[in-house]
Amino acid sequence: MITIALAEDNDFLAASTKEKLSFFSDEIKFAFRAKNGKELLLKLENYPGIQVILMDIEMPVMDGISATQIVSEKFPEIKVIMLTVFDDDDKIFKAIRSGAMGYLLKEESPEKIIGSIKMVLDGGAPMSSTIASKTLQLLRNPIQVNSKEITQDFNLSAREIEVLEYLKKGFDYVKTAEHLFISPFTVRKHIENIYKKLQVHNKIEAVQKAINHNIIN
Repeated sequence: MITIALAEDNDFLAASTKEKLSFFSDEIKFAFRAKNGKELLLKLENYPGIQVILMDIEMPVMDGISATQIVSEKFPEIKVIMLTVFDDDDKIFKAIRSGAMGYLLKEESPEKIIGSIKMVLDGGAPMSSTIASKTLQLLRNPIQVNSKEITQDFNLSAREIEVLEYLKKGFDYVKTAEHLFISPFTVRKHIENIYKKLQVHNKIEAVQKAINHNIIN
């Protein structure tokens, strides 16, 4: 049995995907569904044995690309397949760079999805045919893709970027202060400045925006 999880915020599309998987209940064990990247990461901590995640891209709180990057770092044994309606070059490029091992459109048949799950566990990189074509174009024209990357830095200082790196790792004020040899109060002030400059309200939003704008990796 292959144990999988689904990250999908849309109830209708989540039900549709689960229905497709149900045709292969003798091969697939559906573990859980998360409605965003943050919820997915929390559930993964308490649900060992997940082998494959079917990951949507556009989700609230934390999107699929940001979640995939964290999954790749914290749970390298888990394979991520993007399952999305988006086929634009920028999202394909970012998904692959974040660690996704496959990229499927939601319109794919149950047989294609199941075949792709098996393929990714065998070391393959399953893709919808249109995505595979676009990926070849991206490989042939990397400069064109790179030119689309957003490089806005929001005037963050080098120290503020360092603080963001530790926030991404899940460090609190005290641990961050210890690593940077500054006081927790100073860390708090840096984070307040980061929030103002990035126009966000919490750590998750700050880290996600910093990743999306290539401020941190």
